[in-house]
Amino acid sequence: MDVAALTFLALALPFVAALLAPLLTRLLGHNAAWVLALFPLAIVLHFIRFWPEVAKGEVVTGGYAWIPSFNVSFSWLIDGLSLTFVLLIAGIGALIVLYSGGYLKGHPQQGRFFSFILMFMGSMLGVVVSDSFLMLFVFWELTSITSFLLIGFDHSREAARRAALQALVVTGGGGLFLLAGLLIIWNVSGVTQLSLLSAFGSEMRESPFYLAALLLVLGGAFTKSAQFPFHFWLPNAMEAPTPVSAYLHSATMVKAGVYLLMRLNPVLGGTPEWQILLPLFGGATLVIGAALACRQTDLKLMLAYTTMASLGLLVMLTGLGAPHAIEAAVLYLVAHSLFKGALFMVAGIIDHETGTRDVTRLGGLRSAMPLTFVIALAAAFSMGGLFPFFGFIAKEEIYYALSGFDRRSLVFAAIAILGNALMFAVAFAVALKPFVGAKIETPKAPHEAPILLWLGPALLAAKGLSAALLSGLTHELVSTPMASAIAGEPRAVTISVVPHVGLPLIMSIVTAVIGIGFYLKLDRVRAFMATILADIGWGPDRGFDQFIRGLVRFSVTLTRRLQSGRLEVYMTATFILIAFVLLVVPIAYGEFPRAPFFAADVPLHELAIMAIAVIGLIAVVLAADRLTAIVSLGIQGFAVAVIFLLYGAPDLAFTQFMIETLSVVVLALVMTRLRLSPSDHRPLAQKIPDVAIALACGLGFGLMLLKVTGVPFDATLTDFFNLYSKSIAHGANVVNVIIVDFRGTDTLGEIAVVMVTGLAILSLVRLRAGSLRRVADNDPDAEEGA
Repeated sequence: MDVAALTFLALALPFVAALLAPLLTRLLGHNAAWVLALFPLAIVLHFIRFWPEVAKGEVVTGGYAWIPSFNVSFSWLIDGLSLTFVLLIAGIGALIVLYSGGYLKGHPQQGRFFSFILMFMGSMLGVVVSDSFLMLFVFWELTSITSFLLIGFDHSREAARRAALQALVVTGGGGLFLLAGLLIIWNVSGVTQLSLLSAFGSEMRESPFYLAALLLVLGGAFTKSAQFPFHFWLPNAMEAPTPVSAYLHSATMVKAGVYLLMRLNPVLGGTPEWQILLPLFGGATLVIGAALACRQTDLKLMLAYTTMASLGLLVMLTGLGAPHAIEAAVLYLVAHSLFKGALFMVAGIIDHETGTRDVTRLGGLRSAMPLTFVIALAAAFSMGGLFPFFGFIAKEEIYYALSGFDRRSLVFAAIAILGNALMFAVAFAVALKPFVGAKIETPKAPHEAPILLWLGPALLAAKGLSAALLSGLTHELVSTPMASAIAGEPRAVTISVVPHVGLPLIMSIVTAVIGIGFYLKLDRVRAFMATILADIGWGPDRGFDQFIRGLVRFSVTLTRRLQSGRLEVYMTATFILIAFVLLVVPIAYGEFPRAPFFAADVPLHELAIMAIAVIGLIAVVLAADRLTAIVSLGIQGFAVAVIFLLYGAPDLAFTQFMIETLSVVVLALVMTRLRLSPSDHRPLAQKIPDVAIALACGLGFGLMLLKVTGVPFDATLTDFFNLYSKSIAHGANVVNVIIVDFRGTDTLGEIAVVMVTGLAILSLVRLRAGSLRRVADNDPDAEEGA
C-alpha cells in the first residue's frame, strides 16, 4: 500500500474507532479504552515516518481529486507545523482515551462518549493536515459539531446544554466568517490549496481585498481560540466531563484558531494590520484570562481561564513580528499542550477521588495521593516557566523576543510578565493547595487513582521534562521545522535548558517573584477581582444570552409577519417581487426595450385575435361567479393557440387547444361539485392594489418578452436539436424528442406535479362530498342551501 493510501487510512482511523467503540465497550467495559487507544497510537506511528523529510524542511503533499471541475481535492499537507499538531493530537488523544476509560468507568453511556471523543480527534486531525480549502472548512465545522456533542454529553443538565449550544453558535458562526475569508483568498490567488498559497503572499497583501480577508479569517480564528471578547464559551465548556476539558484545552479545538493564524502567517502576516490586531487582541486576552483565572475556586475553571490567557499569548507572539517571536510561539505551544493536559487530568483525578474540585475545600491530600502530587508539581513547574522543564525554555524564548528597548517591546513585555505571573500563581494554586496544609474532609475518602487515570498525566509531565533535557533533539525534530513552516523561511531554534545570564533570565526571575506574591495573596486577588466584576456587572457571557433572546424574539416577530398562514398574503408578496424584478431593475439599468409595442404592419386578423383575448380577460374579471370565470378564462388560451397556429407551430397549437379544453372541463366539473359561492368578496380598497400588481406583472412580462425577441436570434440550440434528434434520440419530431428525451426529467417532474394536483383535487372533492352527505343526513333541507 502506498504512502497516500496509508495516510488516508490513518486519517480515517478515528472515525472507524468511533464506529467500533460502543460494541467494544459493551464487550470489554471500561477496558475497551486499551483497545481504542491503539487507533491514535497507530496514527502516531504512521506520521512519525514523515519526520526525516520534515526535519530537513521538506513538505509532503498528497491526496485525491474530489471535485476536479472546481479544482477541489481531498488533499493533505505535512510540514513541520501540521506534523507537530498531528503528533500532539494523536499522542495526547491516545492518553485521553485511556484516561476516559478510568474516569467514566461504569458510566452507562461510556461507549457513546468514546465515539464522540474519537470523532472529535478525527475532525481535529483533518483540520491540521488539510491542504484543500474546502477540506479545511469541512473539518473545521466538524470540530464545532463534535465539541457540541462532547460539551453537552451530560444533556440532562441545563448548564451542559447551554454550554454546548453556546460553543456551537460561537465557533460555528466563526466558521462561516472563515469560509468567506477563504473564498476571498481563493478569488485573489486563484488557488484552492494551502501548499500553493504561500507563493501568492505578495499578491494577497497588495490586494484591495486583503483587509476584508484578514478580518474574516481573524473572525474564524478568534472565535475558535477564544480570544477576547469571544472567550466566554471556553470556561462554560467546563460543563463537559474532564477528559473533554483536558483534550480540548491541550491539543485540539482551542488551538485550531492559533494553527490557522500560524498557517496563514506567510500569506497574511507581516502587514501593519496583522501586527496591530493580533498583538492587541492577544495581549488583552492574556491579561484578562489570567486575571479571571485568579477569581475562580473551581480547579477546572482556574485552568480554563489560564488556557484562554495562553491562547492570547500565542496569538500575540504570532502577530508580533519581532525576531524570535515565532520561535517563542512554537516552544510555548508545545509546552502548553504538555503541562495543560497533565494539569487538567490531575484536576479530574482530584475530583474523581475526593468528590470536589473546589480548591477552598481541598487540602492535605499529599499523603493519600503522593503520585498525583508529584505529577501536578512537575506540570506546574513547566507552566510556571521554572527550570529544568520545557516551559522554562519557552518562557526564556518569549522574553528573548520581547527584550528590545523600543516602546512597543516594553509594552508587550510588561503584558507578558503580568500575564505569566498570574498564570504562575494559578499553576501552583492547582498543584499545591489541594495537597499541602492541614487535611480537609472531602465528600469522598481520597486515595490514589488507578493506572488509567494517572498514566496520561504522568507521561505528559515526564515529556515536559525530557523534551527540555533533550532540547537539541526536540528542536531538530519539532521546533525548527515548525518555526520554519510558520515563518515561510528557514528558522533555527537553538535555545537550551541551561540558563543564560541576560535580560530574558532576569525577566523570568521577575515573573516568578511576582507570581509567588500573587500566590501568597491569592485570596486577596480573588476578592479584588470579584469586586471589579461586580462593579462591571455586564459581560460577554450575559451579552450572549441577551443576543440569543433578542434573536429569538426577532425571529418570532419576523416569522409571524412573513408567515401569516394566508395564501393570499404569500401570493401578493410573490407577485410584488416579480413586478419589482421585471420593472424596477430594468429601469435602474436602462434595459427597457426601445422598439414600439406594435409594428405598423400587424395584420388585421392578428389584431382581431388579440382583441378576442382582451375581451376574454374582461369577461374573467367581470364574471359573477367562479364557473363563468373559468369558462371565460379559456378564451385567452384558445387565442394564444390560434397565434401559435398562424406562426407555423401546429403541434404546439394542438397541445395548447387540448390543455385549455381539459383545464376548462376539469375545473368546471370540480367547481360544480364544490358549489362554491361567488368569486370575489374583496372590497374596492383591496381590489385596486391587486389590480395594480397584476398590471405591473403583466407589463413587466410583456416588456421582457419584447426585449428578448429584440435580441438577434441564436440558432445554436436549434442546430443542436436538428442535428441530434434523429441520430441520437431516433425521432423525427424535434419538439417531441426535446420533451421526451432531452428534457425527459423535466417532463417527468411536470407529470408528477399534475398528478399531485389531481390527487389534491380528488381529495378536496371527496371531502366536500362527504361533508354534504353528513349535512343531508342531519338536515335534509340543508343540502340545497349548501
